[in-house]
Amino acid sequence: MMKPLRCLAVVVGIVALLDTPTAAAELSAGVARVDLTPPLEMGATLGGYGERMSRPATGVHDRIWAKALVVSDGERKYVVVTADVLGFPPPLKPALVERLADAGWTAEQVLLLPSHSHTSIEMNAIHPGNTFGLAPLGIYMPELYELTLDRLEQVVREAAQALEPVSVGTGRLAIEGWNRNRRRTAQYAERDLTLTRVDRLDGRPLAVLVNWTAHPTFMSGEDMEFSAGWPGHLQRTLEALIGEGVSVMYYNGAEGDQSPIARVDSGESHWERAERYGRELAIVCNGLYVEVTSERDVTFEYALQSFAAPPRGWHPDFMQTGGAEYGLSEKLLAELLPRLMPGESTIPVLRLGDLVIVGVPGEMAASLGREIKTYTAGVTGARFPVIGGLANEWISYILPEDEYEAGGYEASVSFYGASLGPTVVAAAKQAVSELTTEAQRAQRKE
Repeated sequence: MMKPLRCLAVVVGIVALLDTPTAAAELSAGVARVDLTPPLEMGATLGGYGERMSRPATGVHDRIWAKALVVSDGERKYVVVTADVLGFPPPLKPALVERLADAGWTAEQVLLLPSHSHTSIEMNAIHPGNTFGLAPLGIYMPELYELTLDRLEQVVREAAQALEPVSVGTGRLAIEGWNRNRRRTAQYAERDLTLTRVDRLDGRPLAVLVNWTAHPTFMSGEDMEFSAGWPGHLQRTLEALIGEGVSVMYYNGAEGDQSPIARVDSGESHWERAERYGRELAIVCNGLYVEVTSERDVTFEYALQSFAAPPRGWHPDFMQTGGAEYGLSEKLLAELLPRLMPGESTIPVLRLGDLVIVGVPGEMAASLGREIKTYTAGVTGARFPVIGGLANEWISYILPEDEYEAGGYEASVSFYGASLGPTVVAAAKQAVSELTTEAQRAQRKE
């Protein structure tokens, strides 16, 4: 039985805590959505499990969507795109930014946040560098790549054309019993549920951002229909509860070692488990939503930090875990990694009032996410730092050094050695430190 929300510790509002003034602004925002579900006649495959062997999806259980929130202070603009997909391959965002360049968009202004659904578009099916033709790995489909790019471009352009004045507010709950750490060697589970509301000036809701950390893995490789999984049920249910045409946009956290816990009496059906989880989590979100207040004048800053990845390689466990799942030999892996895994990546950071989204380009262990969130709160004074998992691109699992050395599935699908976790954390801290203050912005204009 879920406890009444009044018994939970609810933290809401936008509160200024910094001694150094930050850049506040009166913002405008626009939202749009587009159906990403490929037509079945295309024969698109589902991502998440190599055992599917790139067999085409057999149907559509529920549609998958991309949604865009464009925010502007009149001088600068930024877009957050959430999508009900497994992840994005490294070449996709640069291609999208190139298409949007005529409208003034740059890489620094675009943040892609996939939900990590395991019953959605296969990530390697939209990776132009994937020329290996391996069914367990996913086979590149040029027509699916073009369809995905077309619709992502469409949703950004449409959101940018719909700007109107808004107020913004964020709140947080700590909830128990909804996720767990799935690694035997790690204990930390991320309990923060963070919700941001973007309202029109008359109080009507425009968009709601929801951050919760857990794999969308109730479905298995035997489930062959397109679905957004529990995040899709969460978004649809919360949209129905709030009403007024609101767009709910879910984005995952540092979910690398976080699994969902099925609700009591969900039964054995994977589909029912996903639906019950998403719908009941939406009810919790709705209780938080009504407690959050929004403000007109909020801090708006963003940054993008590049970093060089450690040398590519594979864990000694890989051939027994990921190698077996994806049909890879060491010889083939040595050829594949330089083609599919980038030598450098980026950390995007966005601040909207007391919300700071720190994007990480892969599946980060929750303990590393906690370290980044703690640092971010201390440096920025923002009360609600979050991790945006799988941001812009997927580069692998991202683990603490000791967890990498401990092995297991997550370590075996981490392709940059034990130092990847510390490298990404250091880059994230640097990105957070790049957020400018009001005084710095004024000096830059001079």
